[in-house]
Amino acid sequence: MSGEEEENAADLKIGEEFLKAKCLMNCEVALILEHKYEQLQQMSEDPMNQVSQVFEKSLQYVKRFSRYKNPDAVKQVREVLKEYQLAEFELCVLGNLCPETVEEAIAMVPSIKYKGRGLDDEKIEKMLSDLSLIKRFE
Repeated sequence: MSGEEEENAADLKIGEEFLKAKCLMNCEVALILEHKYEQLQQMSEDPMNQVSQVFEKSLQYVKRFSRYKNPDAVKQVREVLKEYQLAEFELCVLGNLCPETVEEAIAMVPSIKYKGRGLDDEKIEKMLSDLSLIKRFE
C-alpha cells in the first residue's frame, strides 16, 4: 500500500499484510486457549502456577464473546463464510458479530457490497440464514 493511500477497513484497504493474514474468530481462539489450558492443568500439580493472569483474562474474554461454542459449529461457520469468497477480515467480523439483517451486515462490513463480488442482498441474506441455522442447531 503506498504512503498516499489511507487505510480504510470499510473499503477493505487494510494493508497487504492484513489481507494475506489468517484471522481467527473469537470462537476459534476460545477453542485453542481451552485446549492449551487443559494441557497446562495436566502438566502441573498446581494448575494456577502455569496460567498467567493475561492468559486467564484472554480465555474469559473470548469465551464470553464467542457466538459459537461447539467445535463442529465453529468449523461450519468458517466453511459457510468461505463459500462467499470473503476476505479473512470480513469473515471474522461477520463470524464474531453475527448480524441478523442484510443492513446490519453491510453496516459492519461495507466491503461485502463491492461490485464484481457477486454478493447481492439475496446472497447476503442466504449467508446470514445459514449462520443462523448453525447457531440454532448448535
